[in-house]
Order: sequence, then C-alpha cells, then structure tokens
Amino acid sequence: MPLSRRALLTTTGAAALLSVLPTEAHARPRLRSATEIRRIPLQGAVNVRDLGGYVTYDGARVRHGLAYRSDHLAKLTDADLTTLAGLGLGTVVDLRIPLEVGYDGADRLPAGPVPVARPITDHGLFGQLMAAIGSRDPVRQEEMLGDGRAAAFMREVYRTFVTDPANRAAFAATLRDLADPRRGPLLFHCTSGKDRTGWTSWLLLTLLGVPEASARADYLASNTFRAAYDARVREGLKQGGLMQNPELIVPLQEVRTEYLDTALDQVRTSYGSLFRYVSVGLGLELRELAALRERLVADA
Repeated sequence: MPLSRRALLTTTGAAALLSVLPTEAHARPRLRSATEIRRIPLQGAVNVRDLGGYVTYDGARVRHGLAYRSDHLAKLTDADLTTLAGLGLGTVVDLRIPLEVGYDGADRLPAGPVPVARPITDHGLFGQLMAAIGSRDPVRQEEMLGDGRAAAFMREVYRTFVTDPANRAAFAATLRDLADPRRGPLLFHCTSGKDRTGWTSWLLLTLLGVPEASARADYLASNTFRAAYDARVREGLKQGGLMQNPELIVPLQEVRTEYLDTALDQVRTSYGSLFRYVSVGLGLELRELAALRERLVADA
C-alpha cells in the first residue's frame, strides 16, 4: 500500500525531526494531567492506559485504541477480562523476564490477542528486591537499599535500556509491531508498567512527535496510578514482619526524572543523539518510523 502524502513528508523529514528531539522548541499544547490520561480501570492491574490523545508538535493527535501500556496482567478478574476483550487487542507483548513471570504468573487474557514473550532484562532488579525482602534482616536491607543505593541501582537499570543489545532489539521489535497494522491494537507491559514499559512509551510518544514535556508527563504518571497500590505493599511488608523500614523500596517502586535522564545521558554518551540511538542502536529505518506515525497519528 503506498504511503500517504503526510507519511512521505514524514519520511523525508524524519531525520531532521529526530535530530532535535527531545526539545521545547516545538509548539507546546496544553499538557494532560494524570486524571486526563485515558486510564483503563481494572481490578487486577492498576497502571493500564491508552496512549492515544496526545497532541503532536504539528497539531496532529495520537490515535486512541491502538497502543496501550500496562503493568502485568496475571491477576485479572473475570470482569477485567470482559473489559480487556472490549479493547479488541490483537497482540499483548510481555516484557517481563522468566523470573518475574514465575513469581506473578502468566498473563490472563481474553480470547483473541496473541501473547508475545519479549523479555527485557531488569538488570537483576526483581531478584535483588526479592532477596532483600526475603532476608527479613533490616541490617542487610539497609546495606542493599539504603543511602541512595536503591536509586543508584535504578539508574543502572535505565542505562541497560541503551547499552544492552538484547534490550535494544526488544524495544525495536515492539516499536515495529506497533507500526504493523496486521498486529491489531497492541498492549505492552512489564511487571509494574513503569520502567521498561515507561521507556518504551516515552520512545513511542517522542517518535510520534509528542513534545518532550508531554512524553515526560506520561512517564511520571505511573507514580500517580501506582501510589495507593505501592503504599499497600509497603504496609503489608511492615505488618508481615518482612521489613522494619519498607520506605527503603520507594526508589524501586517509583519512576523519577533522574532515571529517565540517566537513559538519555547514556543515549548521548553511546550514540551522540536520539536519532542515532533509534537508527543505529535500534536499527529502525526512516520508512519504519514513517509507518509508525502513519498508523498511530491522525491528521490535524
């Protein structure tokens, strides 16, 4: 199928666009707050969202109903399955490593969507968290997570989004799937839907031409959507005698601007620019970036 005139223009302009993104030089539409983001209410998952609705730098809008992000779907209720079925998903991409799947369980999905296992390493985050909690030893927990160590570990996780070849291949494959209409509406997720999923979402929105401030707001919204659930987890750890100071895990539960900036600093260090990370690191061609925008962005 021939590309539309807009897609052709996007193809010829993609390199120039990516060479300056992210930037504040583009038109800045009013940002949506976390309450305005199109959240999908489920009982068994708390961070499920439609990525549609964002206004791009040229006044177009990301289409609803084609790209979704979430936390893991292993605990969905029967009512949740009905809700999920209503989205008409064609593909669900699971970015969790086998250790995470073994702990929480495989996704529970309605009939229809094709599950795709595409693990992206968490740099040992899940295993370290389980080891710290399982020790029940406040001294060891402090040694592992205290004094800024938990946040430092998260920054290392984000560096692997750029430096690890298998991770880059998985991010690229997911973006290609999002550009492929044969995949149908696609949902991608990890365990909490905030780090691997957050980086994928930030990349997607940025490549679609969503201004940097809006892409960051979407990334940081995980803190709003996960806050109550994460607080209950910490309280449960304290009440269960597993942690005297569950606040130690807050840096592991949250997304932070410094984490995203660490990945972007690594992009600059390893590739010099976002364009080279996308074109060389991820191996995405201009025609693929054009197809992504053609499919997911509606005309202004």
